[in-house]
Amino acid sequence: MTVWDDLVGQEKVSAVLDAAARDADALVTAVSAEQPLPETSKMTHAWLFTGPPGAGRNQAARAFAAALQCVSPDRALGGAPGCGFCDGCHTALLGTHADVTTVAAVGAEILVKDMRDTVRKSFTAPANGRWQIILVEDAERLNEKSANAVLKAVEEPAPRTVWLLCAPSIEDVLPTIRSRCRHLNLRTPSVDAVADMLVRRDGIEPEVAASVARATQGHVDRARRLATDPAARERRAAVLRLPLRLDEVGACLKAAQELVDAAAEDAKQLAEEMDGKETEELKAALGAAQGGRLPRGTAGVMKDLEDMQKRRRTRTQRDSLDVALGDLTAFYRDVLALQLGTRVAIANADAGDALERLANGSTPESTLRRIEAISACREALDRNVAPLLAVEAMTMALRAG
Repeated sequence: MTVWDDLVGQEKVSAVLDAAARDADALVTAVSAEQPLPETSKMTHAWLFTGPPGAGRNQAARAFAAALQCVSPDRALGGAPGCGFCDGCHTALLGTHADVTTVAAVGAEILVKDMRDTVRKSFTAPANGRWQIILVEDAERLNEKSANAVLKAVEEPAPRTVWLLCAPSIEDVLPTIRSRCRHLNLRTPSVDAVADMLVRRDGIEPEVAASVARATQGHVDRARRLATDPAARERRAAVLRLPLRLDEVGACLKAAQELVDAAAEDAKQLAEEMDGKETEELKAALGAAQGGRLPRGTAGVMKDLEDMQKRRRTRTQRDSLDVALGDLTAFYRDVLALQLGTRVAIANADAGDALERLANGSTPESTLRRIEAISACREALDRNVAPLLAVEAMTMALRAG
């Protein structure tokens, strides 16, 4: 298994990254042996990965990071970097490699204070790896100040530093940053490719794999979660039942509350898994006395951690809501396909009766208005409108049609 095996349906991108990793390996070897560097190289210091949700932007960037850090002895025999088994590949893929730093948005934005240490580290030589790699998973969430900090680092990087930026589209990144990056655009994997991956890699039954791949329309991570997590399947089923419940104002408000509560529960579960562990680890690092008493002067550090955890809970809740809104959009898209008599494959075949009922009881125009209402709810959440207010407005609009 190589590091590229997880890039489902991204053969062209894998080929480009594989060629760049080979040239990068030659560059490191030439520097180590004090040989002249090749004049032409497919390797560069900054990369921008774009593509729709589920295409595997972050996975592609991390696979490339692993290939750059590969220390397999087979390279000396002509083997390609990125074996997937050596210590360099393994730790880079797990996110524990000392010279692979990952930056992800905790809240709605990546703040400049979250980037300062990372930018400083980008100017240092690798500690024990072959490259110093900075992977920014949510480059579209860089605010003005943090983006300017990244720009300065990308403009004049250290010789052995590589920046890997991930964003939904090239327009989501500042022109001054993207102009200094090599751009790779990932496409949505086909339903068949995702289903095949679930069968081969996760041992999912073919019928289940085909169903969840079709339901998520090629979103690899969501397809895997639906296939392996019964609670996720139940949450999706509850969302797909929602359109048939919106017959009264009270039902609309109740459905909105349930959607928001389910998202809050997701955030709470994540917090229970992560917050306690992070807090205890930080206390230990600060030298907390037995019984939990902290040394003087460390209260500010603990407050920063609490603020970060609060921002993460807020983002997790909104991300969970966005998944539900995506399921609703796909549901009404299927309704519209039935109304127009198109040959587009139905994503939610398991909700066939509800689709038929709504398709026969409404018009294509009303279905389009409902899809627009869901889009408006997403935009309101992006503007930090209170989740319950945004979702209540949406359910009322869905009822009106």
